[in-house]
Amino acid sequence: MAAAAGRKVAVAAVQFACTDVEAENVATAERLIREAHKKGAKIVLIQELFEGHYFCQAQRLDFFRRAKPYKGNPTIIRMQQLAKELEVVIPVSFFEEANNAHYNSVAIIDADGTDLGLYRKSHIPDGPGYQEKFYFNPGDTGFKAFKTKYATIGVGICWDQWFPECARAMALQGAEILFYPTAIGSEPQDGSLDSREHWKRVMQGHAGANLVPLVASNRIGRETVGTEHGKSTITFYGNSFIAGPTGEIVKLANDKDEEVLVAEFDLDEIKSTRHGWGIFRDRRPELYKVLLTLDGKK
Repeated sequence: MAAAAGRKVAVAAVQFACTDVEAENVATAERLIREAHKKGAKIVLIQELFEGHYFCQAQRLDFFRRAKPYKGNPTIIRMQQLAKELEVVIPVSFFEEANNAHYNSVAIIDADGTDLGLYRKSHIPDGPGYQEKFYFNPGDTGFKAFKTKYATIGVGICWDQWFPECARAMALQGAEILFYPTAIGSEPQDGSLDSREHWKRVMQGHAGANLVPLVASNRIGRETVGTEHGKSTITFYGNSFIAGPTGEIVKLANDKDEEVLVAEFDLDEIKSTRHGWGIFRDRRPELYKVLLTLDGKK
């Protein structure tokens, strides 16, 4: 008897420079999603907070006006219409206002336009140029896996990608592919710092450790924001990529150009490999209580 055909799914990461005009960025995202669809992609990742400049370089009260509620959000509604038209899955990053709280969030839109739910960024950075704690409450959704038409997916957001617990939690819930929308680049306080290779290697490790493909989308371009101390500038280094289930990079963008990356994976074949490798069978969660401490002591 011939072996059954595998469940093959093509995924995409888009990469572009943002203006600070929401309508322009949403139009660019739509154009690139359409291009990814023409290349066969069924799940398309847009970069983090793509509606405008990365405003977290500054602590400014007026930037809270960029936040919008989850329900009735015009960008999410537009992406729902696009997803339904193209029959693609789209995780949509946005700045969420929830009564008196604010979150860095992603809405997961299925291929029929259905909103499958929300993930709120769990790990919030606070350093020069990346002052997110001023704007965002720590996420309260917990890590999730979303069952879409084509695959069960997990989505973390930017700083989440530095924490292996996030990737493992999503994989344990059945995530077959991990997605990380991102905004990362130079360090305003020290132009000699360049984290791009470290950034890629950490996520390659998540893919390899959980035997799942991983998709990371980052912006490009130079953005200057007025702060209380003068102007702050970040040059975003792109390098969006798609990694295979052993952590190998199969598609990689550069640090300057608009890109649409597409790669296809046989999820059934990867599932068999993952089960045979034993990484979940051989876990010892009873020994991991130390992870709940700050100092490594029981």
